[in-house]
Amino acid sequence: MNRFLSFILIALFSVFLGSQITEGSLLVPYWKTLTKTGFYNYYSEFGPTIGGFYTIQTIIAVLIPIGTSIYCYAKKTDALKYAIISTIFALSVIAMFYIYFKGTNELFYTRTLNSNQLKSTLNNWETWHWLRVFLEVLSLIFLIVTYTIIHRKNKI
Repeated sequence: MNRFLSFILIALFSVFLGSQITEGSLLVPYWKTLTKTGFYNYYSEFGPTIGGFYTIQTIIAVLIPIGTSIYCYAKKTDALKYAIISTIFALSVIAMFYIYFKGTNELFYTRTLNSNQLKSTLNNWETWHWLRVFLEVLSLIFLIVTYTIIHRKNKI
């Protein structure tokens, strides 16, 4: 694997991570300032676009450590264990979607929460989101370690 490709793959994963940090730092605090009606109106209008945006980014990001693991396996490199760890963290991000976010986001679309429940749910959503970001950071760190090992071996 050449360095340029490694750089592009790390950059793509980093863009995904950066967008997740942006969501947690800008969107979620904004959502928490809205009234119940304001939030539900916002979410019904922009939720599908936001969901589509993050779905595409998540799929691309998760495919990077998976593809890297396959590459490392095929090349029988010592970096394989780090690539697998990166993949596990990346797949846990998808698992979190199905464990928590899918059902919770559906509650937003159906407008079933009262004001107090919505406030509590948004606080929980934010906590789960930052846990997801932490797992993404770990995945990225192990991905960088993987490429570092690959390129160190190629240099010798």
